[in-house]
Amino acid sequence: MGQVQPINKRKNEGDRKVEANLKAIEEIKVATDMALRNTEMVDSAKVLVEGELTLLQEHSLVFCVGNSFLGVAVKDPSAPLGVRLLIEDYPYASDGLEIWDAIKSWVEEYVSFYYKSDEELQKDPELQAWWKELVEYPYGGLILNRPTISRRFMPEKGFPKYDVLAKNPENEFLKTITGKKETHTDLTVIEILSRHASDEFYLGQRDGGDYWTSDAGPLEAFKRFGKNLEEIEKKLIEKNNDETLRNCYGPAKMPYIFLYPSSEEGLTFRGIPNSISI
Repeated sequence: MGQVQPINKRKNEGDRKVEANLKAIEEIKVATDMALRNTEMVDSAKVLVEGELTLLQEHSLVFCVGNSFLGVAVKDPSAPLGVRLLIEDYPYASDGLEIWDAIKSWVEEYVSFYYKSDEELQKDPELQAWWKELVEYPYGGLILNRPTISRRFMPEKGFPKYDVLAKNPENEFLKTITGKKETHTDLTVIEILSRHASDEFYLGQRDGGDYWTSDAGPLEAFKRFGKNLEEIEKKLIEKNNDETLRNCYGPAKMPYIFLYPSSEEGLTFRGIPNSISI
């Protein structure tokens, strides 16, 4: 009888191990099947998105917003800027096209002064080396491209996290919201960085007056660029006083000033700094 008990104990332990292994195998199988389904869905979605994107590129001007694409304009040679907005009373796109066209003209004049053809530009070893270094920078290395601390994956059925979510979805949702301390820090930093300094230079302005280059051609082109932006700002002010443009004027009479090129000091919600930073 004394010998039977150890045998039964070892048998029970063996049965538990077998049961645990079978459960682990089943979980692996479920995870594998899920991964295969996700892969198939991703492949199908990729084909669909690529097809839609091709159509957009063929028929309209495509703007990138985050990781998604949105066609907001179509090519129209008869339009003043070469494109026609699908929604004409769309301040961000309308004002942005004005600014974009001004920048485009300035850049074309500047580049054309030093490079008379595409071949000359392609033969510039320093410029080509700079571009090669630029495109080789690891995209994931930029902190702005990292997932936020609020992002969480939706759990799948059959996993413990799904059961927790099913029991108390509100509590799980609240876990995705950034904490008060982190939120306060983020808002404080954004507000500080959004304030214009008293000595700030805006698009079309440069430090040093006319002494940033000795070449007369680029100097004159930059002056035209600045004058062009001044005229654009006047045009945007007129649009914001046009009662027929409800998205610029509207019932609240709150003008759309975010793309005014110039600004005063402080937190003004307007002004485009002559900078590539925030």
